[in-house]
Amino acid sequence: MHGGWFSYLRYDENQAAPNIDRDVLRRVFEYARPYLRYLIIVLVSIAFIGIVTLAPPLLIRDLIDIAIPAKDIGRVTLLGIGMVAVPLLNGAIGLVQRWASSTAGEGIIFDLRRQLFGHLGSMSLGFFTNTRTGELNSRLNNDVVGAQQAITGTLVSLVSNAFSTIVTIAVMLGIEWRLTLLSIVVLPLFVIPSRRVGKLLRGIARDQMVSQAEMNNSISEALNVSGALLAKLFGRGQTEIDRFTEHASEVKRLGIRRALVGRWFFMALGIVSAVGTSLVFWFGAVLVINGELDIGDVVALSLYLGNLYGPLSSLSNAKVEFSTSMVSFERVFEVMDIRAEIREKPDAVALEPVVGAVEFDDVSFDYAAAVETGLASVQRVSFWTPAVLDGDPVKVQSRGPALQNVSFAIQPGELVALVGRSGAGKTTATYLVPRLYDVTSGAVRIDGVDVRDLSFSTLSGSIGVVTQESHLFHDSVAANLRYAKPDATTEELARAAEIANIREFIESLADGYETRVGERGYRLSGGEKQRLAIARVVLKDPRILILDEATSHLDAHNEALIQQALDRVMAGRTSLVIAHRLSTVLAADRILVLEEGRLIESGTHSELVAEGGLYADLFETQFRAGTVPS
Repeated sequence: MHGGWFSYLRYDENQAAPNIDRDVLRRVFEYARPYLRYLIIVLVSIAFIGIVTLAPPLLIRDLIDIAIPAKDIGRVTLLGIGMVAVPLLNGAIGLVQRWASSTAGEGIIFDLRRQLFGHLGSMSLGFFTNTRTGELNSRLNNDVVGAQQAITGTLVSLVSNAFSTIVTIAVMLGIEWRLTLLSIVVLPLFVIPSRRVGKLLRGIARDQMVSQAEMNNSISEALNVSGALLAKLFGRGQTEIDRFTEHASEVKRLGIRRALVGRWFFMALGIVSAVGTSLVFWFGAVLVINGELDIGDVVALSLYLGNLYGPLSSLSNAKVEFSTSMVSFERVFEVMDIRAEIREKPDAVALEPVVGAVEFDDVSFDYAAAVETGLASVQRVSFWTPAVLDGDPVKVQSRGPALQNVSFAIQPGELVALVGRSGAGKTTATYLVPRLYDVTSGAVRIDGVDVRDLSFSTLSGSIGVVTQESHLFHDSVAANLRYAKPDATTEELARAAEIANIREFIESLADGYETRVGERGYRLSGGEKQRLAIARVVLKDPRILILDEATSHLDAHNEALIQQALDRVMAGRTSLVIAHRLSTVLAADRILVLEEGRLIESGTHSELVAEGGLYADLFETQFRAGTVPS
């Protein structure tokens, strides 16, 4: 079997046998606990259905052995009514079971998604820079649904099969114990293929989830506005199609492989069932011929074989089947077990009010020391062994410290400009103030308190940030503005828009503040998006303002509008600005010059020009042209 469709059936003898950890099962049970009453209803309904399903063979036996020989029409009629009543009763109980099962299942999906989404939201910025969006989507969608299926599908199925097997064997023993034992002797023939094929299906299940995540990622990267625009501009549409085709082809291949393995498995079980059935018919016929058994008993027992062999085949592989279905829970737990790098202390300080003093005290920062490589660092090395979470996670390769022994202080209400060549560490410095990352050494303080000791609400409430790439949701202008203040009135929106020099534009739109801005704000120009982002910060009314003043790519009109808006917003606030314009540098109370992560110069414009250092060089070569690199 080295090629063709037989290659789908190859079995890896080196696969580790599945192991089900009790601690993991207890953890899974915690998600089912709130819905325990619904699961109990499911189990009780399984018992009722299992008992009711036993009735038809007994009715048929009575019909053959008693009613027909006695020519009892009334008895025949009652037996016929019973045959109709059984499926009706089963259907009614089945509806109750389906209601309880779906309530529990959808509830578990909801709880898992909410907890997983919340946990992902608590991760540091570094996690998202090293994790693909498609992979996160796969964990939140496919894996969560699979985890729910493990509880409401696989677990319920195992209980149902176990109960069905027990009651069926009990009834068969009551009819004829010899034929019952004969029907059971083929059980080892169920176990052998179940064990081998079960291990193979377990491996395929995980491969399918990984491939599905790869395909989802190619979709999310190619079919958003930025990805589609890039592909069109570079004429790489076919490349994206080919990339998607490659991932989709792998998903297809694994789907075919799983289907064929399952088909061979059930074909083997069908043959085993046929062997068991033929033995029962043969020996039963012998007993009937010898006058030791009635024909109705043989017919009833043969009908019960269908109720016996199906559940038996599932139970013979119960451990592998259950552990395979738990692959989804494993992948969900992999994410939930990632320790958030940025965590709020239990005794975090809530400053009220925030004055606005900012201090960097001998701060050093290295991205490689602070960031794990996203989900790639938590692949479990075997089925239930812990992921590499708190031990030695895979780290980002270091390019050297982004900041080295940087110290400075900003007084409340002071405007400080950060200047330096590209890669000097300016953006990194602004990330440390709102604690998007934690320092490698040293401390960043607000009003004398280390930001690591402050509550998240204090940090988010007192710091406003406008970045170069302002993110807008695919929603209305008003909804994007209210992201900063959900209860903002229409008058407050208008006032913030006025300060940001965008009120006139908004009110000129057909739907005004209810106009949708498009995916990531692509229906707006760069200047309009940036002014909308400034208005959003105005609504937040932070005491500390951090600006990456990206205006170099805008036309003179938009640049002037934004600069006017920034001047209004910065008035009276502590402002840390990555300077791109000469006017900002000249207006700054102090200028900090960074080079390769070090603070090498500090002073006013005139002082630094007089020193003739790096700032003087930047002023002559770049600021006079209007911009410096970010």
